[in-house]
Amino acid sequence: MSDSSSVALKKVVQQLQLEAGLNHVKVSQAVADLKQFCLQNAQHDPLLTGVSSSTNLFRPQKVCFFL
Repeated sequence: MSDSSSVALKKVVQQLQLEAGLNHVKVSQAVADLKQFCLQNAQHDPLLTGVSSSTNLFRPQKVCFFL
């Protein structure tokens, strides 16, 4: 086995060992947690509640004309 392939295999083994040590969460539990988070924070989400015109930085600027 060449030296470069040996190094590559060691890196693969290290990555697999790292991934094996991670705490896994079931998809159903992750979805339930995400749903709960979204429902708890829905009142602060500007995409759901809208942005007031006084705090909207992208509102059209008023133009003042003097005649």
